[in-house]
Amino acid sequence: MFKIDIGNLITAVQIPHIMDIQESIVDIILAIVLIISTLVLILRVWQDLILAVAATLMMASLGGLFLSLGAKIRNLDHNVVARERTMRMNLDELNLMVCNKCDTMITEVHQIVSELSRRVYR
Repeated sequence: MFKIDIGNLITAVQIPHIMDIQESIVDIILAIVLIISTLVLILRVWQDLILAVAATLMMASLGGLFLSLGAKIRNLDHNVVARERTMRMNLDELNLMVCNKCDTMITEVHQIVSELSRRVYR
């Protein structure tokens, strides 16, 4: 029987963090099942070695594509979270600036009103 080397498939995706590997372990297992089931199906039905290898490579590339898409979607999700965090920080900073300007304006208005009231009482 064939020995299936999935080490190259897993390293081709290049998932950078161990946490990402733990999150995508189900995808990896499903890709392995996809490849093995294709190999068994082709060997049982046609018993042709070349066709079995070609179908296995096709399913391996399909499984690799699914793993790659999953990694890209996780990367996009992380980017969206980072941008949202940046926007929230900018919004908080803008809110603080507006509050400071309003406080400054209120203080100036109080000073002007108190000065005018002093002038009126004189």
